[in-house]
Amino acid sequence: MHQLRYFAKVAELGNVTRAAEACHVSQPSLSQQITKLEHELGQPLLERLGRGVRLTDAGRLFKRYADQILSLTEDACTRVADTPDAGRIVLAAIPTIAPYFLPSALTRFSKECPKAQIDIVEDTTGNILRLLADGGVDLAILALPIQAEHVHTKTLFTEELLAVLPSHHPLTKKARVALKDLIGEPFVVLNEAHCLTRNTMSFCERHAASPLITARSHQLLTVLELVRLGQGVSLIPAMAVPKARDDGREYRSLSGDRPSRTVALAWNRMRYQTQLFKRVVQFLSEPAH
Repeated sequence: MHQLRYFAKVAELGNVTRAAEACHVSQPSLSQQITKLEHELGQPLLERLGRGVRLTDAGRLFKRYADQILSLTEDACTRVADTPDAGRIVLAAIPTIAPYFLPSALTRFSKECPKAQIDIVEDTTGNILRLLADGGVDLAILALPIQAEHVHTKTLFTEELLAVLPSHHPLTKKARVALKDLIGEPFVVLNEAHCLTRNTMSFCERHAASPLITARSHQLLTVLELVRLGQGVSLIPAMAVPKARDDGREYRSLSGDRPSRTVALAWNRMRYQTQLFKRVVQFLSEPAH
């Protein structure tokens, strides 16, 4: 198990020295254990490149199995020592939810359950679903709909998507704006890997509208900054609206059919659910007081 952990950490960091520091062992000891592992397998797992390393073809294949073995081992240990107020949960969330929803939720949960360890993973929906399938993530907060085998979802809430405009834009004179008003404007959106963009495009398609996309970004903060600079308009989740509203942007509800997204918890129904897991699910499902 030590060999697997050392190998997995080297593969993750791409550097033997940093991996040894992370595993709290000396570099010679870690290197010796990985060499023993390679001899036992009869294949080189790492290619040494000066100050760094990279996986060989055999290493990439073995890494997948090592991750599964380590995940199953951790799952087994957690199941044996099952308790509702201690242990570790890996919680994932998409980038348009994580920075706005998690800080306050985790602060409240840490006060209620200080012995529990919640590790956070922020990634796009597709990558999170792969992590759920592989056991790298226990629980995820995503936007529906999602399609994945063995994934169970529990709806948390539905929130409105608001139009965001530069503060000097003529449409800000309206209390509400219509989709037809926005369609004539350049749109700034997230990269296609983000479900918020798919949500925006499907809403426009339902209304026979085709926005002119002039910029794509990986970060919602970049989208907001481009809007502030007058590069276009966008639709953003209500939770992402800054509390300080004098930020060079204006936010408006759309008239008529309002765009929205549904946020849900998701987990692999094939994985064992610890008491701590159930407690976290219950906690996140309850409205904040």
